[in-house]
Amino acid sequence: MTEEIREQPKKRMLSGIKPSGDLTLGSYLGAIRNWGARSEEFDCFYFMADLHAITVRQNPADLRRRTLEQLAQYIACGLDPEKNTLFIQSQVPQHAELGWVLNCYAMFGELSRMTQFKDKSAKNADNINGGLFTYPSLMAADILLYQPDYVPVGEDQKQHVELCHTIARRFNGIYGDVFKLPEPYVPKVGARIMSLTNPTAKMSKSENEDTGRVLLMDTPETIMRQFKRAITDSDTENCVHYDKEKKPGVSNLMTIYSACTGKSYAEIEQEFAGCGYGKFKPAVGETVVETLRPIREEAQRIMKDKAYLESVYKEGARRASFVAEKTMRKVYKKVGFIGR
Repeated sequence: MTEEIREQPKKRMLSGIKPSGDLTLGSYLGAIRNWGARSEEFDCFYFMADLHAITVRQNPADLRRRTLEQLAQYIACGLDPEKNTLFIQSQVPQHAELGWVLNCYAMFGELSRMTQFKDKSAKNADNINGGLFTYPSLMAADILLYQPDYVPVGEDQKQHVELCHTIARRFNGIYGDVFKLPEPYVPKVGARIMSLTNPTAKMSKSENEDTGRVLLMDTPETIMRQFKRAITDSDTENCVHYDKEKKPGVSNLMTIYSACTGKSYAEIEQEFAGCGYGKFKPAVGETVVETLRPIREEAQRIMKDKAYLESVYKEGARRASFVAEKTMRKVYKKVGFIGR
C-alpha cells in the first residue's frame, strides 16, 4: 500500500514598506528586484504600511496617491498578485486591534529604549506623539498576526523585531502557545546603492536633496540630469576604478552600473579605461534609464486601470484578513474578551 505524497505547504514570509516617500533606484536594486523570486519558495505577504506613515504628519491626498503608486510599482517590479498577497495595512483592521492588545504587554521602558523613537523624536520635536512611541507594538502586531516563519530584517529594524520576540514570549508565557516566533530572514544580498550627492549615505526615499536620489518613476531626462550631477571623486587620476574607501563616488556609480548590466567591476574598469568620468557618468545614467523604463511604463499603465488596482488591494485585504482573523480570535479568547 503506497502512502499518498502530500505537497508540503510553503513557509510564510511577511514584509511592509511605509508609503511615506517614493520608491528609489536603491529600493529596487537593493531589495524589491529579488522579491519576485521569493513567491516560488514562500507564501509571501507584502503590505503598504500606511498606519505607520501617520506617526509623521502626511498630506492626505499625497498619502493616498503614494499608497496606490507603491502598489502599482510593486506589481510592475514583478510581484504577481496571483502569487503574492498584496494589501494596504489600514484595510485590515486586525492590525490596529492587535496593536492595542500588544501595547498592554509591551513595557514602557522597552518602548522608550527604541533607537528609532529617539531619532524620530529629535527630527520631529513638535510632534512627539503616542503613535511614534508605540510604533514597535504595531509592528509586532503586523508580524504576529500572520504567524510567519520568516521576517526579512534590515539593520534599522533589528531592534523592533527583537522587541516583537520579547512581547510574543511574554504573551505566550501567560496564555500558552499563541504566537509563532518568526526567524529573521537574511535576504539575498542586493546592491547597496548610496546617494549620488553623498556616497557615504544610503540613497533614501525620504531624502531631502532630490539630486541625491533616483526615483522609479523619474523621467529619462530627470535621471540623466541626476547622474550628470553625481559626485565622483576629487582625484587627479579621473579613472574608473573601484575603491570604496578612496573613491566612494565612482565606486557607487560602478555598483549601480554592475547591478543593471551584470558586469563585474573588472569588466567595467576595462570598458571605460582611459574614458574618464565625463563619459562614465552619462553611460551609467543611460543604463539606469533603460533598466527603469519598463517598470515606469508598466506602473503608469496600472495606475490608469483603477478597476484592476482596486481589485488587487481588495482581494489582498480579503486574503490577509482571513489569516489575521484566525489569530485575533485566538488572542481575544485568551485575554478574556467575548467572542465575536
